[in-house]
Amino acid sequence: MAPLPTGPLRRPQQHEEIADYLRDEIFAGHIPAGESLPSEVELCEQFNTSRGPVRQAVATLRAEGLLSSGRGRRSLVLSNTRTETFEEILSNTSWIFRMGKDPSEQMERFGLGAADETLAECMRIAPGSDVFFVHRVRSADGTPLVIEKMAFLPHLAEVIEGVDTAEQSIHRELVRAGADFNNISRSFTIEQADADTAAKLDIPEDAPVLRVQIRALTHNGDVLECAVHTFRVDKLSFGLNNVRGHSSPLWFQVESAIQ
Repeated sequence: MAPLPTGPLRRPQQHEEIADYLRDEIFAGHIPAGESLPSEVELCEQFNTSRGPVRQAVATLRAEGLLSSGRGRRSLVLSNTRTETFEEILSNTSWIFRMGKDPSEQMERFGLGAADETLAECMRIAPGSDVFFVHRVRSADGTPLVIEKMAFLPHLAEVIEGVDTAEQSIHRELVRAGADFNNISRSFTIEQADADTAAKLDIPEDAPVLRVQIRALTHNGDVLECAVHTFRVDKLSFGLNNVRGHSSPLWFQVESAIQ
């Protein structure tokens, strides 16, 4: 596979810049819940743009559950609860920083190895193929929070090996190097901690843990990473905002084994 290109991150499109600005204004409390956004005309003047990018930015925030549906009137702010960014979904380092906490790690595995059948199926490669493993326990302000077991395609190894994993986000550095992380699939299950998991997360054995299986792909659908993140649930809370007319990316289902 060809080496990664180098260069700066992609410059955000104007609708993304407008959405980022409005999102920051909402989260900072400058546009409180229950108040309306500036008008389209005002935003067009502020960003020296046409209505198209403004409307696309507003549609993005509606899909995130931050704004009402509008329907001929100004959209109202529904919530100022910060939603996950794409980078925070990829990177627990970015997520921990966003919470205002200091991330740290206990590295357990870092380097090339052979993919077993389960991992090979996830990554769409042949069993026994080389992948780059990063296994570590991540802490926030010194409290163990999540066990990360990540596997990357081997052509990403050169970049990963140059990352100061204690201080930098692996995923941010991969994106800076040109890795095309475009979409993410996640599935969630609640399990009981075995002895090893309990010891690493400093929780009682058999305590509930959240197991998140992740597959990160390029815009062409090629798999770059498969990972399993195991969180202690006593330190987590969850929320979801939804607006009529916009489907939620979250799904629930009952496992077939449940009677």
